[in-house]
Amino acid sequence: MRRPRLALDPADALALLGAASHVNLAWVGPDGRPGLRALHVAVLPGPPPTVVFHGSEVGEKQALLGRRVVLQAEEVLATIPSTFTDPERACPATTYYQSVQAEGVAEEVVAPEAKAAALEALMGRFQPQGGHVPIEAHHPLYAKAVAGVQVVAVPLTQLSGKANLGQAKPIEVRRAIIEGLWRRGLPRDPEVIERLRAATDRDPAPPTFFAPSGVTLHAWAPPSDADVVAAHLADAYWNSSFSQDDLRRAHLASAAWVVGRDAEGLCATARAISDDTKHAWIYDVWVHPRARGRGVATALMALLLDHPRLRGAAKIHLGTRDAQPLYRKLGFEEREVARFTHMERAGALRPEPSLRALKTVSEP
Repeated sequence: MRRPRLALDPADALALLGAASHVNLAWVGPDGRPGLRALHVAVLPGPPPTVVFHGSEVGEKQALLGRRVVLQAEEVLATIPSTFTDPERACPATTYYQSVQAEGVAEEVVAPEAKAAALEALMGRFQPQGGHVPIEAHHPLYAKAVAGVQVVAVPLTQLSGKANLGQAKPIEVRRAIIEGLWRRGLPRDPEVIERLRAATDRDPAPPTFFAPSGVTLHAWAPPSDADVVAAHLADAYWNSSFSQDDLRRAHLASAAWVVGRDAEGLCATARAISDDTKHAWIYDVWVHPRARGRGVATALMALLLDHPRLRGAAKIHLGTRDAQPLYRKLGFEEREVARFTHMERAGALRPEPSLRALKTVSEP
């Protein structure tokens, strides 16, 4: 690769290949004609890691067997307008992405058990929720299908990945792009900001993410953080009726979720839901005892309030028994809402069918 700093770690490249919605397969046939197809694939662990897919025994994939093929996938992370870094010139416009390319010789999978395992891997990839009888070579539901389908395996002999996240740009340009993404606020922009920061982790934090010494603030958290946060919040007084799994899913479904980290790991978190226009609600603001008393909560809340999903809301709400001085400092005021009757319903309950629906069902 011409720019080694853009190279993906092999494990990350393999993960990208395995998670792609589809993979492009390219080959040159016996007659010299090139071929290109988009496929659903699964990646089996190695060594060597192996890509598997299925087809028809009389289809065009028959021409692949015994030939070297190329597999490619990419993930577009964000388009970067030229206006983020230059008020006039179009040249700075670019795209941030990551891609992977792999090579190997295509082989037909013949053993029924191996075919069934490859097909079950494909189901696990594209129907992870299950709900089907597991595919076994000699199961009455599958024996005929397993015998009649072609399964192709490509043991990987070469694998390389690339992540273009502005690593080669000057620090002032990277900072301008981070600020532009934060102000634009498309659904994935906070994640892209954190990927860019991770790719250039020696840069000082941009001003938007100012935090007390020893702490870094982040506009997005990976899904794995939800389990960590749920464990910390499970004993909070406001979560007494929720399980850790409830808290994990609530964080993953939030419109905005910001976190703080220190040398020991995650040390602060806050999240919100929002309709972007009328109302936003803040939940689960928490700072680890080791990080309290240093202004971490204030910095974390300032970042959350500036989040693209909150800054456009006319009213921002939260409920608390404590920390009122902190929230007053951030512009919150206590409100007694007397014009409305507070009503509450258990949202997980399914409504009963209406009498009209019952009558309709019972009529001949």
